Amino acid sequence: MPEPSDAAPDATEPSLEAQIAAYQREFQDLDPQVEQVVSALQRLNRRMNVAYGRQTATLGLSNAEWEVLKALVVSGAPYRMGPGELAKHLGLTPAAMTHRIDRMANEGLVTRERDEANRVRVIVELTHEGREKWREAMRLATVFEEELLQDLDGDERRILGEVLTRLLRRVEDTQPDAEGRLSDLA
Repeated sequence: MPEPSDAAPDATEPSLEAQIAAYQREFQDLDPQVEQVVSALQRLNRRMNVAYGRQTATLGLSNAEWEVLKALVVSGAPYRMGPGELAKHLGLTPAAMTHRIDRMANEGLVTRERDEANRVRVIVELTHEGREKWREAMRLATVFEEELLQDLDGDERRILGEVLTRLLRRVEDTQPDAEGRLSDLA
């Protein structure tokens, strides 16, 4: 029996159609339209994360380091945050954040210094090299994202963005313990 057109010839993962058919066989109450949307979003997210990981690896960055650089850039000039604030923002334990900051400081991507106003507090600051790595990662991501959305015109992109944002808000509103809220992106 030939594979459906959306499956790679050597794919270990079944096509969306095959997955949904199996789910329907085992759970008759399944809405196939809902499952198609959710499964496609999950697969897209996984594949995009792999692609971004490949890109950051070419720059000598891990995805974890990229997340720290991104958080510092999003915080705005002077691109500084406390380690606890970074850990909370990224959903990490303070110990995990400390290890990540140690590696990044050794690589020259961030500095870590005592806050002059409060000597107990430590401040993590983005370096020029860290900001340049972030910019290069953004350049690579922009090319990938434009290629990803190349078949959508401006209106379709806008509508897709609005629909996905509505779905994200619904998850945030109904799952308050979910990490990474849309308001964190603002």
